[in-house]
Amino acid sequence: MNKILRGLAPVLAAATALYPALAADEAAVLKTPAQVVAAAPQADWKPIAPSDLLVMDLAPDGDDEPRRVVIQLMPAPFSQGWVENIRKLAAAHWFDGIAVVRVQDNYVVQWGDPEGENPDKAKPLPEGLTVMSEADYTARASEATAPELREKVKALENLAQMMSNVSDLAPVEVLHGRDPYALATGFETGWPVASDGKDLWPTHCYGSVGVGRNVSPDTGTGAELYAVIGHAPRQLDRNIAVVGRVIAGIGLLSSLPRGTGELGFYETPEERTPIVSVRMGDTVPDLPAYEYLATDSASFAAYAYTRANRKDAFYIQPAGGVDVCNAPVPIREVKP
Repeated sequence: MNKILRGLAPVLAAATALYPALAADEAAVLKTPAQVVAAAPQADWKPIAPSDLLVMDLAPDGDDEPRRVVIQLMPAPFSQGWVENIRKLAAAHWFDGIAVVRVQDNYVVQWGDPEGENPDKAKPLPEGLTVMSEADYTARASEATAPELREKVKALENLAQMMSNVSDLAPVEVLHGRDPYALATGFETGWPVASDGKDLWPTHCYGSVGVGRNVSPDTGTGAELYAVIGHAPRQLDRNIAVVGRVIAGIGLLSSLPRGTGELGFYETPEERTPIVSVRMGDTVPDLPAYEYLATDSASFAAYAYTRANRKDAFYIQPAGGVDVCNAPVPIREVKP
């Protein structure tokens, strides 16, 4: 037993590196997350390139009001084969005329070709789309660039090495922290991610956009997409490609009527919401500019800290922690 405890001591010491405490003065603690974001200096905000935005215009609503959804596509090193397919599909105007085919409560809104499962009626896909493998759901953990995330990954590597010498304990039981789906979570260039020390992957959070697929080994092309409109379905991580996130118009998707068929699929064509057009943002003349709060900035660190440790007038008990999906990266429209 003493041998185990001596071997475990450095393991537990290294484990603390997975959850480094954020320094914050008392004034910052008493602020709400919204106040921290509002006070962030312009230098802590980064622009989102219009060429990384997918602009989807739904058919107008019952009052003839336009309905626009803006999606930011995932950056490298994640899901790039699918992202490039989506760019090709948008350039070919392939998405024009398809529809929202599924709305499952507390889960997803899905859109694609309503006849996609019928070989005789399916809309032909453009040539040159990349066929992706299941290995592409993740990137190498060594590709992380955010300092805090790199520290977590390195700590996991050290812990795995240490645990190989403590055969009486299962590594997963010791290594797993407060996140039930990954050994470490963090933010990489503005996106929520998770890691096991070897691989790195984007997480399914509210508003995340993923690629619909059939059963394995099919990985989908990007022609069928969904957006998360419920509690973060993190069990989908590493099982489906995450290719982006909705940064404007998520309310338009989440308020659509729920499908009455199995898994929330619409049972009649009349129930579907038509998609008028999908274009890349740099081809849309009236598109506003957007920016996000840099996740390596002091402002984001203070924001995440207050999300985990609310001590303002409303809160009684600070949680002392926050799920990676419950600290959504602030994104705002740039006012002229």
